[in-house]
Amino acid sequence: MTQVPNITLSNGNTIPQLGFGVFQIEPADTAAAVRSALEVGYRHIDTAQMYGNEKEVGEGIRDSGVPRDEIFVTSKLNNKFHEPAAAREAFATTLSDLGLDHIDLFLIHWPLPTQYGGDFVSTWQTLIEFGKDGRSGAVGVSNFQPEHLERLAAETDLVPAVNQIEVHPYFPNESVRKYNNDHGIVTEAWSPIAQGDVLSDPVINQIAGQLGKSAAQVVLRWHVQRGDVIFPKSVTPKRVQENFDLFDFELDDATMRAIDALDKGVAGRRGPDPDTFDWVG
Repeated sequence: MTQVPNITLSNGNTIPQLGFGVFQIEPADTAAAVRSALEVGYRHIDTAQMYGNEKEVGEGIRDSGVPRDEIFVTSKLNNKFHEPAAAREAFATTLSDLGLDHIDLFLIHWPLPTQYGGDFVSTWQTLIEFGKDGRSGAVGVSNFQPEHLERLAAETDLVPAVNQIEVHPYFPNESVRKYNNDHGIVTEAWSPIAQGDVLSDPVINQIAGQLGKSAAQVVLRWHVQRGDVIFPKSVTPKRVQENFDLFDFELDDATMRAIDALDKGVAGRRGPDPDTFDWVG
């Protein structure tokens, strides 16, 4: 079986660099998708309260027969539960829905700087509690900009283990990645293929043709060589397997630079801007 590299977090725990994401997988399809991914060899599952499929993720893990201690499980706090008491209750519900006594990583999903009086710091302090009491192996954030991270550093005593942000060839998000790297924060790349948009890119397809790989494999390999954690999503067994087969080839420096050159700056962003995103639901 393919050996997926592990990345060491700031607290000494490790996270598999390649995982399986369940964003936008219907709950009815999630348990089967998770089982399939674990059968292929994935040992890292990324979900969120907002996805509405934590129960089914837990079902898929239990049905897989893979020992719990071999699986790295991540979830994220729903935007409507940022206040400390609500965050504590929501986290307990996550554990109950997953059917687990602990998870490996729990994140604030969005900073929401225009909501809750701009107070995401108390939310972060609440997540720190979950790490200290052992119910989360590590805690981190998602979609935080450098100024948000600077505020956490100034007002609390724990740097996030992870910052999960939008990253892909059209929007490599280098300023946030650099901040993360400079401060010992692991970057996780969501939307690694730009919601599929990069798969028709002529540069990507030329490289794929030369290597005898798919466009998705080329892009995902680019992420791997940059050192980020990725968790592509698919419910198609062939693609689930294909997305896992990233470790029998490498991109040379010229190829990496050619993909780097696809950067479109802010125009390449596919998701919301974390500075203005304010959906609570």
